[in-house]
Amino acid sequence: MRKTQLGAGPTKRTAAYQLSIRSLIDRIAAIAPLTISTWTPASAQAQSAPAAPKPVQARPRFMPQLTPEQIAALPKWTEMTMTTRDGVKLAANVFLPTGGGPFPVVLSRTPYLKDALGDLAGYSAKKYTDAGLAFVMQDVRGKGHSEGFYEAFVPDLEDGYDTVEWAAKQTWSNGRVGMVGASALGITTNLAAMAAPPHLVAAYVIVAPYDQLLNVYPGGVLKDEDTLGWLKGQGETQAQLDAVSGGAANSAFWNEHAMTSQRKFIRIPMYNQGAWYDIFNDGNVENFRWLQNFGSKGARGNQKLYMVPAGHGGLGAEKSDVEYNQPGATVPATEEMRWWEYWLKGTDNGIMKEPPVTLFMMAAGRKGHPSAASHVFMSPNWPPANHPTAYYLSGDMHLSTKLPTAADAKISYKFDPANPVKTYGGSNLLQTAGPLDQRPIGRRQDYLRFETPVLNQDVAIAGHVDMWLWAATDGLDTDFMVKLVDVYPDGYEQIILDNPIRTRYRHGRDPDDVALMTPGKPEELHIDLWNTAFTFEKGHKIQVTVTSSNATKFEINPNTGEPFGAATGTAPRVATNTIYFDRRHPSAMTLPVLKPAP
Repeated sequence: MRKTQLGAGPTKRTAAYQLSIRSLIDRIAAIAPLTISTWTPASAQAQSAPAAPKPVQARPRFMPQLTPEQIAALPKWTEMTMTTRDGVKLAANVFLPTGGGPFPVVLSRTPYLKDALGDLAGYSAKKYTDAGLAFVMQDVRGKGHSEGFYEAFVPDLEDGYDTVEWAAKQTWSNGRVGMVGASALGITTNLAAMAAPPHLVAAYVIVAPYDQLLNVYPGGVLKDEDTLGWLKGQGETQAQLDAVSGGAANSAFWNEHAMTSQRKFIRIPMYNQGAWYDIFNDGNVENFRWLQNFGSKGARGNQKLYMVPAGHGGLGAEKSDVEYNQPGATVPATEEMRWWEYWLKGTDNGIMKEPPVTLFMMAAGRKGHPSAASHVFMSPNWPPANHPTAYYLSGDMHLSTKLPTAADAKISYKFDPANPVKTYGGSNLLQTAGPLDQRPIGRRQDYLRFETPVLNQDVAIAGHVDMWLWAATDGLDTDFMVKLVDVYPDGYEQIILDNPIRTRYRHGRDPDDVALMTPGKPEELHIDLWNTAFTFEKGHKIQVTVTSSNATKFEINPNTGEPFGAATGTAPRVATNTIYFDRRHPSAMTLPVLKPAP
């Protein structure tokens, strides 16, 4: 189907694609909302001076304002270099605790420059050195003071292995190494874990994906603003942008370092910390689920998961009227250090006797009116025990748990690529993320809202959400997009989950699976909506929406059936798309409904 297939040869187009997509992957992993530490240094001792010292130097948003005296008290570092297996020298800042050592080691590998914080570099290291742990922050290959050519995450499996083994052999190290990182640093941590260096004991990973193909092109649809929008800002050529648009099919390139294909080699305990509105929601949850239940010796049964109501940046801020500020809505600052105390220092602090899964169960969250239904929930596994319950679409625009009985029921709408539905919230990176109101979309003929009656009791869900949609189009290809929404008594429509499917990928993403539609023929489409934990409260309504666009979050389908990323003279066309919900074509969203409390 596609003219661009990685592995077909080292063409200029393929090279352009690889450079663009690696830059894109690097950027998608760039903004971590959940800080590794919430430590705040104590105020400096009073100094005899004519005036209080003024804060200096611009601070990242996760850091407090520090005085010169507080900065001077931060841990100092020594820059050290190591040589990889292919002779490239990598540079790292090494922070050591007081005392003679040797010490357990916590390692981070970053593409964002180990010296980016200047004299504040010791801020991130202090909690480790205070706990008697050496902390190592290394520039990845081709960044900062490290030699070599930078390719986002391409050499980090081998370089991660070599760095762990180097750290284990230093005189200040006792040979027990852990790795920590958020977002891009979480990816380098996962890659090192897949390499299985003998001295890597454990890892702590924050907001990181499990499969870049599925994250960059969910359902086969490219994330537009988070990908092409960013690449345009970097001056990418149209040929490079086209190559990225044409890269949604599976390939050896996508698999070479994917967790889905390489996680079977992980042999360590890993703590995954994620967020319900994060762009990598599925990554932390799926990595935990697979390693905990199906992982190799050393990994299976030794995993932990903590999920909170956050995004990969903020959570809607002034654009949302929903917030979650109850206890447990952020990961306790002590959690990471408890992990290292157990696995690096051998202190039996009880962390592995606690349930493996801790999550924040979201519910209604209007600002100033927190709900008691929002709370911390612990589980022995993911997903928690639940009853997959189908909510069927019906001709009266309702949702019902009863199978449809109509012999013929369907609804059609016109999808005009020139007039797409706009994006409001969800799991975004460059756009506002979080539980934004969907009412600004308005009443459109191409935005179908299906709702339950007003709930007479709470409906709590926790687990994976799927949509099984019977649909047809009058052309060869189109998109369908669904959302799960909580409708408040006053009408506020809080988005919970959303994802698309490009119909040519309905059978799968491998090249041989790609197939265009037969015009007018209804087919069952599966849409993976990822995971959540949410309580639809009594008096609210559960809403499922169906449409064919969500701009500028997702690339718009021109409905022509031609390959994406290829030059064409064919103009976009208005598609007539049809949704079915009769007894032969039961369209439904499957929700993981929790068992009622005893």
